[in-house]
Amino acid sequence: MKAIDWQKTLQEQRDKYGKVVFTITELSNISLLAPKSLKGSLSRLVKSGIMQHYTKGRYGMPAAVRIEDLVPSIDPAAYVTGMYALYRHQLITQVPTEVSCFTNHRHNRSRIRVTPLGRIVFVCVTGLVYSYPQKNIIVSPEQAVCDFVHLCRKRGISPSDIVTFRNLNHLDSGLLQGRLKKYPSTVKCDVKRLLQ
Repeated sequence: MKAIDWQKTLQEQRDKYGKVVFTITELSNISLLAPKSLKGSLSRLVKSGIMQHYTKGRYGMPAAVRIEDLVPSIDPAAYVTGMYALYRHQLITQVPTEVSCFTNHRHNRSRIRVTPLGRIVFVCVTGLVYSYPQKNIIVSPEQAVCDFVHLCRKRGISPSDIVTFRNLNHLDSGLLQGRLKKYPSTVKCDVKRLLQ
């Protein structure tokens, strides 16, 4: 395929199907090229700026892929939470340096992925703490607070020492209380302290 054909094909996939992240197998099927032949083409397409390499085995159009698109293509069981979700919900003032994702899968060596969108860290959680959001891959503000406090406790740091919270009075107290039932009592105490 020529570069112009790749651009048209990728744009068509985005417009018709909302697909912006592609594996090598998917690109091989789209282009009808064998995976070995495709790798040379991908290298040229990345150098020319038609395609971007986002992480191992994941490609897409430059500036077309968001964290919400990339995370499920790496791990379908993962969801975005922690500091990144707090920032997106305008509950902290600091811009996150990494994206925390909770999953119920173990990732071994690929637990941390460095991408053009930022560093993505997959944290394996079990039991009731793992709770995939119903509407969006980014958790609700209430769940983000609980997950962030849970992460901080696991790392042995105080949430207030690394971020400045704001707008916590906008949290839905009913949803927050329901969410806190899924966490250890230490998380409940820390969250209540933050709300005072």
